[in-house]
Amino acid sequence: MTGGGNGRTPVHAPRTIVHLIRHGEVHNPSKILYGRLPGYRLSDRGRAMAVATAEAFAGHDVAYVACSPLQRTRETCEPVTRVTGLEPVIDPDVLEAGNSFEGLHVRGWDSDLWNPRYWPRLRRPDVPSWGEPYDEIADRMFRAIDRAREAAEGREAIIVTHQLCVVAAARRARGQRLAHNPANRQCDLSSVTSLVYLGDTIVDVRYSEPAAHL
Repeated sequence: MTGGGNGRTPVHAPRTIVHLIRHGEVHNPSKILYGRLPGYRLSDRGRAMAVATAEAFAGHDVAYVACSPLQRTRETCEPVTRVTGLEPVIDPDVLEAGNSFEGLHVRGWDSDLWNPRYWPRLRRPDVPSWGEPYDEIADRMFRAIDRAREAAEGREAIIVTHQLCVVAAARRARGQRLAHNPANRQCDLSSVTSLVYLGDTIVDVRYSEPAAHL
């Protein structure tokens, strides 16, 4: 499995792990799709989730930390900073995916998507037609992942980002089609998806939920 490397692994290639952390639960009483909208902070549960996930890295050899510019990822990264002693790089390449449904209710019987005016945006779920294309998300994620891998060569790196960003990167790393059913994503709140490299070749993709008990 490769994420952009040359596929040839040197005999003594360094082993590097890039961990992709999804942010914790967000305070969103209006239940809207907040996307890139400013001002969405973690809930109390989200902060506890962030702490539990960060504490899972105690004793790890982390050499690099980055996060998305949005408030919820910065707040998720705060306990990571305390555990690792590293200040995060604010990386726009791991920003939330663009979505034209930002600010709308998109779930339940009161979903705005029942309105026919929005139906043309749903015509190509494989792209997806309502937002940033999956391949563009994966491309920018791997730019950030490659920077993290190079900065932490032979050690570990952490990137705090968003669900679709993690899923797009993991699917590309596994050689899967980027188009997928959102209901089948394996990327729970505050979960960790780890890309294991030998040199610049991905040899394993792991998933864990250190905050699953919350």
